[in-house]
Amino acid sequence: MTVVVDIRHRLGDFEVDACFESAGRLTALFGPSGSGKTTLINMIAGLIRPDKGRIEADGRVLVDTDAGLFVPKHKRRIGMVFQDARLFPHMSVASNLRYGRWFTPSAERYADIDAVVDLLGIGPLLDRRPASLSGGEKQRVAIGRALLASPKLLLMDEPLASLDDARKAEILPYIERLRDETKIPIVYVSHSISEVARLASDVVVLAQGKVAACGPTGAIMQRPDLLPAEERGEGGAVLDAAVLRHDDVFGMTVLGSVAGEIRVPLLAVPVGAPMRIRIRARDVMIATEQPRGLSALNILPGTILTIAPGEGPAVEIGIDCNGATVLARITEQSRQTLKLRLGREVYAVVKTVSFDRRI
Repeated sequence: MTVVVDIRHRLGDFEVDACFESAGRLTALFGPSGSGKTTLINMIAGLIRPDKGRIEADGRVLVDTDAGLFVPKHKRRIGMVFQDARLFPHMSVASNLRYGRWFTPSAERYADIDAVVDLLGIGPLLDRRPASLSGGEKQRVAIGRALLASPKLLLMDEPLASLDDARKAEILPYIERLRDETKIPIVYVSHSISEVARLASDVVVLAQGKVAACGPTGAIMQRPDLLPAEERGEGGAVLDAAVLRHDDVFGMTVLGSVAGEIRVPLLAVPVGAPMRIRIRARDVMIATEQPRGLSALNILPGTILTIAPGEGPAVEIGIDCNGATVLARITEQSRQTLKLRLGREVYAVVKTVSFDRRI
C-alpha cells in the first residue's frame, strides 16, 4: 500500500508544506518537537483539513482540495493510536476492544478479536478496567481497539512518548509483531532515533514543517546532518541479519549480514531468526591493516566509499563492506595520520553492536 501526501497548511505563524510518497510497512515521521509531525498525521487522519493539496492511501483519494474532495474522518477506515491510550474508564478491556468494531460495517470487518488479543498478549487483561493497567498495557489495548476497527491504514502518534524505558521495552516487540504479521501499513510519529531505527522500514524527516529527506531507514540513519544535534551520536548503519549459529562455549551468537559475520552475546532465539542490527558511527574504528591483538571481535573488511566533514574535528567515513555501508566517525587528525582516501581498502573495527530481535 502506498501513501501519497502533498499538502500545504498554515496554523498561525507555522506552515506545513510536505510532499512524500511511501510504500513501506512502517513509515516513520521523524523530527524534533515542533517540526510538524503531529499536524501532518492529523491531516492524514482527517482531524485537520489542509488548506491545499492531496492525500491518497492505496489509490483511494482522501483529500483533493482542487476537486473539493474531503473524506470525513469516520469514513477513511483509518485506525489511530495517540500518546495517551484514551480508553473508556467505565468499560472493561474487552468492552474497549469491541468498541473499535462498532463503526465498521459487518461486511468490511476483517479483524478477528481472538487473533488481535493473541497478537498483543492481552488475554489476561480482558476483564480488567483501564485504571488497573500499566501504561504499556493501556497502549496495547489501545492498539487492539484500533486494529479491531479493521483499518486500511494505522496511524500511531508517539505511542511510547508517555512511557518509561521499562514500559517502552515491554511494548516495542508487540509493535514489531504488528508490523511483521499484519498487512496493515503503519505511519508512526516519533522523535526518538532508537525507536525509528528499530521499527521503521522507511523514514520521512521533517524540519520546520517541510520534508528534509525521505527514504529507507538504513540510508537516513547514515545522514547525521538530518538528525537533531542531541541524536547525532546515534547515527550509523542499520543492517538486516539472521542468526547463523550459537557458540555455547563462549556464550556468543553469530549473525550473518551482507557486511559479514557479527558476534553478539548469546541470544535465546533459533537459528535463522531475522534480526536488525545497528552499528553507531561512534562505535567504529578504522584500521589500515588486518588488526591483531585486539579484544574487538567484529572486524569487517571494506573500501572507503565516502569522506565527509562532521561536527568540529570529526570526519564521517563511509566504508563499503560487501555492498553494505558502515559509517565510522573519526577525527580529521586520524584521517590524515592513516592517509585515508576514497577507494582505500581498510578494516572497520566494531566496538559495540545494538540489535533487535525482529526486522
